[in-house]
Amino acid sequence: MVPADQPGGVKTPALPAAEDFTDAQHAVDRLIALYDGATDFLRAEFATAMARGAPPWRVRAFYPEIRLTTTSYGKIDSRLSFGHVARPGTYATTVTRPRLFRYYLHQQIGLVMANHGVPVTIGLSDTPMPVHFAVADDPTLTVPHEGAAGFTLRDVFDVPDLVTTNDDIVNGTFRPGPDGTMPLAPFSAQRVDYSLARLSHYTATDPEHFQNHVLFTNYLFYVSEFVAFARRMLATPESGYQSFVGPGNVTITDPDAPLDIETKLPQMPSFHLTRPGGSGITLVNIGIGPSNAKTATDHIAVLRPHAWIMLGHCAGLRNSQSLGDYVLAHAYLREDRVLDPDLPAWVPLPALAEIQIALQEAVAAETQLEGYDLKRIMRTGTVASFDNRNWELRDHSGPVHRLSQSRAIALDMESATVAGNGFRFRVPYGTLLCVSDKPLQGELKLPGMASAFYQTQVSRHLMIGLRAMERLRDMPLERIHSRKLRSFEETAFL
Repeated sequence: MVPADQPGGVKTPALPAAEDFTDAQHAVDRLIALYDGATDFLRAEFATAMARGAPPWRVRAFYPEIRLTTTSYGKIDSRLSFGHVARPGTYATTVTRPRLFRYYLHQQIGLVMANHGVPVTIGLSDTPMPVHFAVADDPTLTVPHEGAAGFTLRDVFDVPDLVTTNDDIVNGTFRPGPDGTMPLAPFSAQRVDYSLARLSHYTATDPEHFQNHVLFTNYLFYVSEFVAFARRMLATPESGYQSFVGPGNVTITDPDAPLDIETKLPQMPSFHLTRPGGSGITLVNIGIGPSNAKTATDHIAVLRPHAWIMLGHCAGLRNSQSLGDYVLAHAYLREDRVLDPDLPAWVPLPALAEIQIALQEAVAAETQLEGYDLKRIMRTGTVASFDNRNWELRDHSGPVHRLSQSRAIALDMESATVAGNGFRFRVPYGTLLCVSDKPLQGELKLPGMASAFYQTQVSRHLMIGLRAMERLRDMPLERIHSRKLRSFEETAFL
């Protein structure tokens, strides 16, 4: 690298040598130190450049990296779906925001060291850190748009590179470089940084507020009920919940405190009922449509949640169903289209037993119905997700024939996308829908009918989702993360 005091030089912070670690906590502390050193350097250089103009050299810092090498085919505990590599070799991943991911990194590093009996190497990677991501969580610094800085930003600083910001690892299309190094984690640092920035934009809350158990809905009605539930929990110290966070990072800890959320909400407002270690519950109103569902799950996936569940409304397709009945998805007819390039429609999405049981038990607990009686208000079967909300307005003989062939019992626009991205990103998923109309029987969703339905059903539906998540929270992590979600050669990190 050319020194900064020579033409075409590059100015970097100190570049310490890589170190081996046998203690996971010490390894994470080292990642934090390296990351903080890189971001502090870039922020200081960026602030100086904005105040004084472009320097005569390039400014560059690097993401930290975790590297592991094993030479053994030693037998590991195959009951665990993560925490080990498939074969001998060298594995590495770049890391961003290690403070945010401290618990995750500690757990994953500890598992691979224990399973393979080798240290991990912590050092700097050769991947430059884009200045946009380095200053992202500093409210005093803002990267101007192209042409507004008085100099060409990319001539001095590294900027996001979409060529290397991709889903090749999770999609199974990653190809190792000449040295044969394989990925250690499902996402690179650049991919994580990209999604963290998108999350802040779309949900108007910082990533650190997201909890490990995520509920998706497509109606604002659920938010009001979630706020009411959160206040009850904050008034009950033994619940373990500590705070409630809404858009704008508005936070309350007092159950009676006002929640001053702006009336102009973001595209996908999120709300977080927090517990220690991220063991609380997040609710995201993704709105309507598979595109929104994909956008939300694309970005939340980098936080490595323990489970996500879709709580939405659907069209009941059987005459035997009634408005307000529940549908527990066991399979999906995927006509949502948005995931076809990444996850072809011929790929089956398996039902995950732990999620299914948690949802069924939650319905039973909330309705006080069991066994055969539970079938009166809940059906299990195939959910079809279409990309056209008004499919009924076209000649629907074709779609209805396919729905009948698939044995579908409900139709919506988001569930298959949420489940599909859960499968793709190895995040345990589930769907519990509530029948709000029956178009094939002429019961359309009209204003008066809809209002009465929402008033009576939303609270119970949300409580079922919350009960299910609390059941999942009490399960060991290795039970929730099913081997059904893992392919032939997986990353060691979850």
